[in-house]
Amino acid sequence: MPVLKIQTNTELTLTARSAFLTQASSTLANMLGKPERYVMIVLEINDTMSFAGNGSPLAYLELKSIGLPIDRTTEFSKTLSNLITEHLQIPADRVYIEFADAQRHMWGWNGGTF
Repeated sequence: MPVLKIQTNTELTLTARSAFLTQASSTLANMLGKPERYVMIVLEINDTMSFAGNGSPLAYLELKSIGLPIDRTTEFSKTLSNLITEHLQIPADRVYIEFADAQRHMWGWNGGTF
């Protein structure tokens, strides 16, 4: 049920992408205290992105999850920014993160909803 969508203009080799997706999945599951079997990570590489008027390395993240605790978004922002900085070498001040708490009846899975 948690989905982390990452859009970046930073190119990665196939090996680096695989390693990053594995680390991001584990990090998200641990951060939210949710089973990793429900975690989805989407990585989109797009070389036509700009932030602050330039195309230096950047990332835009969207985190959506059922029961996302709004009082922990600052902590989550730090954890996700550190993940991006460590694995993609993008400075935290070039990362935007959007958080969304999904309602169970508005989240479909396996032919039903949560």
